[in-house]
Amino acid sequence: MSGNAVKNAILLILTGAMLTGLAFHLSASPQVANPPPPSQAERDMEERQQKLANKRRQEDLQKDTDKLFVLASELKDAVGKSNENTLSLEVVRKAEEVEKLAKRVKDKMREGTGKPMKAEPLVVDPRHEHQ
Repeated sequence: MSGNAVKNAILLILTGAMLTGLAFHLSASPQVANPPPPSQAERDMEERQQKLANKRRQEDLQKDTDKLFVLASELKDAVGKSNENTLSLEVVRKAEEVEKLAKRVKDKMREGTGKPMKAEPLVVDPRHEHQ
């Protein structure tokens, strides 16, 4: 065999080995299957869970806003009892409580669960448009 024939034979063997390795690698790779779509029962269960979560969230919001109202009223009374020369520690503490609870209420409102509510269409009265 000539030198070129040997080189060609070696090249052919190496190419075959690489193709065999590639074929083995592709067949051994895990196949990612798409999960089946959820069944009607699964969709119903998810909807019930979302409704329950929304109900609990609404109840929590109601309790927190009631408490926020009480705290804000207490803050108003405390500020009304103070004057420009006195600012009690109680007033500062109440203001911090109001701030903390208001943030919690705002965060709960933002975290809403489930499908977003259908937005009402914006109706513009042409008589009140800016000119």
